[in-house]
Amino acid sequence: MELSSEIFVLLFLVATAAGFIDAIAGGGGLLTIPALLFTGISPVQAIATNKLQACFGSFTATRFYIKQKLVNPKHQIGGIIAASIGAIIGAMAIQSFNSELLIAILPFALMVIAVYLLLTKSFNQITHISKLKKNTFNATFITSVGFYDGFFGPGTGTFFTLSYCKMQAMNLIKATAHAKLMNFTTNIVSLLIFILSDQIIWQLGLAMAVGQIIGARLGAATAIKQGADFIRYMTVIVCIGMSISLLLK
Repeated sequence: MELSSEIFVLLFLVATAAGFIDAIAGGGGLLTIPALLFTGISPVQAIATNKLQACFGSFTATRFYIKQKLVNPKHQIGGIIAASIGAIIGAMAIQSFNSELLIAILPFALMVIAVYLLLTKSFNQITHISKLKKNTFNATFITSVGFYDGFFGPGTGTFFTLSYCKMQAMNLIKATAHAKLMNFTTNIVSLLIFILSDQIIWQLGLAMAVGQIIGARLGAATAIKQGADFIRYMTVIVCIGMSISLLLK
């Protein structure tokens, strides 16, 4: 595949911005997937290649959050397994079905989340009362969001974060850290499925991976430094931006 150096620079810059946004609020895929489609590859190849570059960003952000002791993978084995199962099924399903119905519904779901986050002031208050037991939460919410990430992807981090906040009584910073661990899990598992199906454009994905690493590191540090209100408003902006982008398409 012959592409100009300008295209690679553009993809690198888009991936850097997406990595920054993803580490804080999720939604970077709404930048990277259209950028990949711009190069002329098929939608499935774009989603597959997006998983390759996203793995580098989600790993970088997850590693930072682990070092800050905001999430411990050893305590999240059940969630990791549930996310993996969902992602495997989703990555296999997208290769057999089109996602037009999902794309039609998603903007409205994201707008509801944006309004809810904007009007709700309690996300950084720890209640210590989870609405679901951990195993039930993993089997339902984590598996479902994992399936969505394997099937389509954009906004996965937002959905994971919101789930942890409302169902597991976590504040936004801790929920963001847990969401990034799950997002890395779904990214790497989906990537393995796409590798087996030979859908990845490697030169594009690896060029974007460098930008993802830089953006994700900066984004994770910014999220911790700025706190919960910054994450909340950033998530609102991302949700609205994703909704507009999808509606325009």
